[in-house]
Amino acid sequence: MRAALLSVFVLALLPRPALTDVTGAVNDHVLPAARHFAETADALADAATADCRAMSLRPAYQDAFDGWMGLSHLGFGPLEQDGRALTIEFWPDPRGLVARTVRGLVADADPVVDGPQAFAEVSIAGRGLMALERVIHGDNADYGLDDYECRYARAIAVDLAAIAADIRTDWAEHAQLMLTAGTADNSRYLSAKEPEQALYTALLSAIEFDADQRIGRPMGTFDKPRPKSAEAWRSDRPLRNIRLSLAALRDLAIHMSDTPIPVTETAFETAQQTAMALDDARLAGVADPQSRLKIEILQQQIRAIGDAVRGEIGGGLGLTAGFNSRDGD
Repeated sequence: MRAALLSVFVLALLPRPALTDVTGAVNDHVLPAARHFAETADALADAATADCRAMSLRPAYQDAFDGWMGLSHLGFGPLEQDGRALTIEFWPDPRGLVARTVRGLVADADPVVDGPQAFAEVSIAGRGLMALERVIHGDNADYGLDDYECRYARAIAVDLAAIAADIRTDWAEHAQLMLTAGTADNSRYLSAKEPEQALYTALLSAIEFDADQRIGRPMGTFDKPRPKSAEAWRSDRPLRNIRLSLAALRDLAIHMSDTPIPVTETAFETAQQTAMALDDARLAGVADPQSRLKIEILQQQIRAIGDAVRGEIGGGLGLTAGFNSRDGD
């Protein structure tokens, strides 16, 4: 009898399997993120139209990138369509395609930047946030942009705003498909399990992306660190992006779970505290043994978030991560 009571007591202490709340995730996380990115991208376009000097554009650029960090992990549906996610942010870029494309357009003073329809056909390496960073954080950008660079910056900003507006519209439609999964007229999500799988895959893939790409790329190896492989380092964004990504992913995890997820929340809290304590905007410390250790610890803590999510959310729902558009980066 005592053994039976003890078993019941132990089971009561274990975290309950998570239940997915697709409605909460869509209405309280996905749609607000799409709306916010569209608003910040639109503000960037307004700023570029009013005054395309680099120093004037940089605050709006930072805001738009912040907005993107709240949405970029949702790499399915509207972001997957037409390669939008890569168009918005072409990174990682191990071959330096952004630099070559931007240099080529500027060197040739290509008039393609003067028409939105024509510019939409430019290589994705010459568009989006990473191309704009090259223009407004270039070697001479502090001294002002020349006429062509100004027109190019404006073209990128206007193009981003158009893409963001389309994503916002398409997410409103896609959300309804997720919320009506399994109904007779829904050919996109044939069962209620499929939206859960899409959200879970997005969450887990983005956690792995933070550890393997946002930290792993600049880390390189102990003998060959690569600090200039960090994401958007020219605009001091590597650590900022990690912090914002963790915040967004934690918000998604909470909203997609209809039951408490204490293990996952604790793992997020641990990594977020470490990230906030770091004073290394560009992750340049990967080249210094003492600072590198702190960054390695953050990487391990982010991977621990993935373990928590697999056990507490994925295990409870019988889910495994499926294919994600980021796979293979």
